[in-house]
Amino acid sequence: MIESSKQNKTAWEFNAYAFWVRESGEPSERAQKIMADPMRSLRFHGQYFDGFENVKVANICGSCGKKAVALAALGADVTVFDISEQNKKYAMELAEAAGVSIRYEVCDVLEIDLEKYGEAFDAVFMEGGILHYFHDLGVFMNKMHALLKKGGKMICSDFHPFTKIYDVLGFQQPARGYFSTEIFEAEMPHAKFYDGEKRKTFPQCSLRKYNISEIINAVICTGFTLRKFDEHPAWTNPGLPGEFTVLAEK
Repeated sequence: MIESSKQNKTAWEFNAYAFWVRESGEPSERAQKIMADPMRSLRFHGQYFDGFENVKVANICGSCGKKAVALAALGADVTVFDISEQNKKYAMELAEAAGVSIRYEVCDVLEIDLEKYGEAFDAVFMEGGILHYFHDLGVFMNKMHALLKKGGKMICSDFHPFTKIYDVLGFQQPARGYFSTEIFEAEMPHAKFYDGEKRKTFPQCSLRKYNISEIINAVICTGFTLRKFDEHPAWTNPGLPGEFTVLAEK
């Protein structure tokens, strides 16, 4: 687990800031877009929050801060936990440009300090495909449970397990059996946006993909009460599943 975390950190430190500038614009540009309509920037995830004002949110693997800044603009008190210093650099510049305040802890999510953050949050929120970076969902869900206050909610939105067997989202990763428990190496997500020679220089990530029952059972067995499991259409093909959202309560 420690070695895979180091491997994924190396991958996410590689060229990440330059990628966000290239794909999302300079932080000042992106901030303008977010502040024009923060709710839109949350996509469909906003519907899973009961409210935002003064809600303490742990944004797990919050990456470049686009969702954290939108949440802060809506009044939430946001702490991002992510493994990449490069992601933090973009996120903090983005928050400053937007005129909002967020906290950003660079760490392995599984090593979040519970002395400091245990039972500190009203909501833990994650999106954009993060579960495959963790090789034991039970350990991950236990950490999420520990971060929440009693009655707090976990909003976990991720890539649909259908992507294990069909590359509906265009990630250019080989298909695997739906029930495969294999841990494998694959290029980091934004490598595919570069040409062949540059693409070859990107470090590999260590991944483990899950099926639906593994995800739901990890939530339930951790002690959460499962409130909703929604499936969302793929952005490439609305007739096929591309994402899902779990809403669970402590």
